[in-house]
Amino acid sequence: MRTSGETIRSSRFRSEREGDWLRLQAIVEQAERRGLKSLAFSDSRDLVTLYRQAVNALSVAREISLDSAIIAYLESLSARAYLVVYAPRASLSGVVSRFFATGAPGAFRRSGIEFIAAYALMALGAVAAFLLTQADPTWFYAFVPDGLAAGRGPQASADALRRVIYDSEPGALDQLGAFATYLFSHNTRIAIFAFVLGIMACVPSAVLILYNGTMIGALGSIYADKGLGYDLFAWLSIHGVTELSAIVIATAGGFRLGRAFLFPGEKTRKASLAYAAHDAVKLAVLAAIMLLAAGVLEGFARQLVTAPAWRIAIGWGIGALWFVWLIGAGRQGNRSTELNPRETGAHVSAGEGAP
Repeated sequence: MRTSGETIRSSRFRSEREGDWLRLQAIVEQAERRGLKSLAFSDSRDLVTLYRQAVNALSVAREISLDSAIIAYLESLSARAYLVVYAPRASLSGVVSRFFATGAPGAFRRSGIEFIAAYALMALGAVAAFLLTQADPTWFYAFVPDGLAAGRGPQASADALRRVIYDSEPGALDQLGAFATYLFSHNTRIAIFAFVLGIMACVPSAVLILYNGTMIGALGSIYADKGLGYDLFAWLSIHGVTELSAIVIATAGGFRLGRAFLFPGEKTRKASLAYAAHDAVKLAVLAAIMLLAAGVLEGFARQLVTAPAWRIAIGWGIGALWFVWLIGAGRQGNRSTELNPRETGAHVSAGEGAP
């Protein structure tokens, strides 16, 4: 039980400072509702001073073990005031530039294990399907959807398969566009589901990326059997390097969530997922941007460039640019721009607000 002396001391401590706390609370509430520009000059002038006084009062209240209600009130007030005083006021252009300069490359580098795992699964699916289809062409129908095959299976002639990747006849361009559109929409769905379902212990994402690899391997087997393997490789390269990399990156984002769920470490699963989501969301946005770029390449460069060597050079050259950017950008940047907001909030609640 609290003694009468402790009650008196707590009441006196509060009465001596409550006016400043209420004034700070009013300023903070106005800034939260209407923005800092709505504050009068006197309020703006007093905001930082009142905030520091509140943090000092919180430190004293903890030292002398005052009423827990006062401590809880001051912790909440200090945290809210900290965000008003010190939270970055970034413009949209600043957010975008920071994403490209440090956010996306940093998230990619921190997800190296997940990226390698996703890439290895897709490669494994491609190799397995290629070998199985080479041994028994009927495996093709187990791996490639009817909408994508569209009669271009093991029974198709070399000329028919060639028309898929070269607009050598009237009307072939329409067939080529339909084939490319289906492939692009299919890969986009795979990327979305691989990211979203990653939280389910990574299993659905792993199955999806493996399946996507089998589809590529089965197609490659059929074209290679007709002597068109190099042509297919060139056709896929011009947009597929970017498109398939986007799928792998989206899957890596899903794996980040799944790994946080399976292995939270010292954190709770909720806290682990919240922490991993910062990078996972960046990877999802990056994958979306790359899919848009792949769509542009598929819609224009694929039709304008028909020489296989140039298709390969353009596709893998752009892929190299993506890789150099993601590996090298932001390494010398300020690490504070990538701090977890929860960590910042933890400092405030611990009474470490004022620099």
